Amino acid sequence: MSYLNRFFQEVFDNNPLPSTGSSFDQATDAQMAAHLQTDQYDSFHLTEAIRPAMDLKIKPSQGYRHDTYVDQETKAKVPVIMAAASREQLFPLFIRLIQRLGPVVDVVLESSHTQGEGGHVDLYREHIDMPVLTSILWDYEDLLLNDGCTGIAVLNPNTPQEIQFEEHKLLIIYGSPLEPFEFTLESHGVGENEGIKFITEAEHIHSSSDEFAEQFSQLKTALGLDGDHGMPKQTRGGDNEEEYGETF
Repeated sequence: MSYLNRFFQEVFDNNPLPSTGSSFDQATDAQMAAHLQTDQYDSFHLTEAIRPAMDLKIKPSQGYRHDTYVDQETKAKVPVIMAAASREQLFPLFIRLIQRLGPVVDVVLESSHTQGEGGHVDLYREHIDMPVLTSILWDYEDLLLNDGCTGIAVLNPNTPQEIQFEEHKLLIIYGSPLEPFEFTLESHGVGENEGIKFITEAEHIHSSSDEFAEQFSQLKTALGLDGDHGMPKQTRGGDNEEEYGETF
């Protein structure tokens, strides 16, 4: 997973805010409340996990683009698809994508619920049957869709290919060949747009709650991740992120 964590930081965290500060600074309480309640931009519906900046420098939209991850040690180039899908089709699309990885996969459950206590944490589970995994994931659809501090990645290390459904609710597909995943995206109405910008490439805010933190613990148990399966990592994100504690 470290390759995608580094890739995510390289692509999205090199966009510092201007020195004038946050677009939220001048907003009144009423303006802020109205902004947080807005979950639709044109035909694109957001989940409850994240909201864009008040100035809407990047307007949420549906589509995918190609990128390349370059390993800093080996200089190997890895093809990547990054995609955003509207809320009503996002989770079924994620399930369809991971089913292309094979009958047995590994899972990485990601959490930033305790950023002040230890940063970003990845918990790793090897060898889980796909039907078992998808059944568990459907049980926790609400958490995975709407918690801005929960992410999950499913991978086949033998391919190697990986699909990450990260805490901003973007889909990141790593590996080769990518054509089968492109077909799945296109069949769900998520078209190629190499100029698309994602909500993470500008200021944005996350949503979480104590209830979601408890559900995350339950998901850990369901996936057999109660033991010491991961180590804390530095929290992803930088000056272009804010967080607020309760969902709206």
